[in-house]
Amino acid sequence: MTERRVSIEINGTTYDREIEPRLLLSDFIRHEAGLTGTHVGCEHGVCGACTVQMDGEPVRSCLMLAVQAEGHSLRTVEDLAAEDGTLHPLQQAFHEEHALQCGFCTPGFLMSLEPLLADARDFDDTQVREALAGNLCRCTGYQNIVTATQLAARRMAGAEDAA
Repeated sequence: MTERRVSIEINGTTYDREIEPRLLLSDFIRHEAGLTGTHVGCEHGVCGACTVQMDGEPVRSCLMLAVQAEGHSLRTVEDLAAEDGTLHPLQQAFHEEHALQCGFCTPGFLMSLEPLLADARDFDDTQVREALAGNLCRCTGYQNIVTATQLAARRMAGAEDAA
């Protein structure tokens, strides 16, 4: 198969590579860019573990080819925390509210939910559950994830001081 040159921006860094046109975006992120925070679960777009943001919107990286990402800006879970290691408010809330157990699904949840928080407003349980409907977790109940998201939204709106 003829390889194709791509230039893909991930977390502000451009990765220029010669790849097979059939290479999945999830594989490009993990193997070409070396960013292993994006997890691959079902490889059918059902579990949400591979969710990244493309141009600010959550997408399933296992359902896209890497060549489709050319010309777009990608963001992975590695980009959430500050350079000094300070957690994003959503990551901190997940930690405080025990919204994870094994952690395999957590990057997908974070990348699905984080764009919601840009509005910095309160979300009710139904709104949060609708936003995370495409993400599966086999270890936890979803209530702590909902609670963590609401806590992060309140903090980002300035309604509650960070711990």
